[in-house]
Amino acid sequence: MRSPAALARAEWGPLWSAVHRGLVAKRWRATPMTLGAVCLTALFQYVQNHFWGYRFVQDVGSVRAGDPLWLSLLRTPLSLFVPALDLPVWGALTQVLIVFGIAEVCLGWRGTLAIGYVATLIGTLYARLGIALGPDGPLGLPASEAHIVDNGPSAAVVGLAVYVCWRHRARWTAGAVVALMVIEAAMKPNLAGKEHLAAMAAIALVVVARWAFGTARHRDAERSRSGVPPIRS
Repeated sequence: MRSPAALARAEWGPLWSAVHRGLVAKRWRATPMTLGAVCLTALFQYVQNHFWGYRFVQDVGSVRAGDPLWLSLLRTPLSLFVPALDLPVWGALTQVLIVFGIAEVCLGWRGTLAIGYVATLIGTLYARLGIALGPDGPLGLPASEAHIVDNGPSAAVVGLAVYVCWRHRARWTAGAVVALMVIEAAMKPNLAGKEHLAAMAAIALVVVARWAFGTARHRDAERSRSGVPPIRS
């Protein structure tokens, strides 16, 4: 039977090595996007809590399912960095600093933004689908959720956590994140909980697509080494 230390190394060793190498090589220069995101989130929090800035933040980064779709899509990129007014800002800042930071070291800033945006966008689009389905089904939402302000980095954080864990073979950790989000949605079936599930489903599709693409490339490489031309569709 393997020791707890051996299990921990097997689960988190590749991820730890990737993060350690990146930080040793570049130090703070490994996470410029993350540091900028933390500053932007803190700035939005400061501005929206003043009477002179609340309307501005609402106009550029607040998303509601009841808004026109084009307006929601326009605001979605910045909505990721607008913390929810009813939650402590330190939670959003901590999520961005830790999860975005690890993801940026492992994936680069472009990959981090791409995965984070996909998760956030799918969550935003799901809200409209859930309201259209109505409150009677497990995937539906009551019409009142159309007026809920739907901001913050949580969907992006969940998506990035699952994706980075999968990339670095921390499969049990990824499973734990998924299980926690499922429990959250079951215990508190509101917009935020179900959006997290939608975000994870979107990232799962990205994972499957990358796995299928990687498998196809590996198969073609093996065929090429054996002298058999690759199959093209």
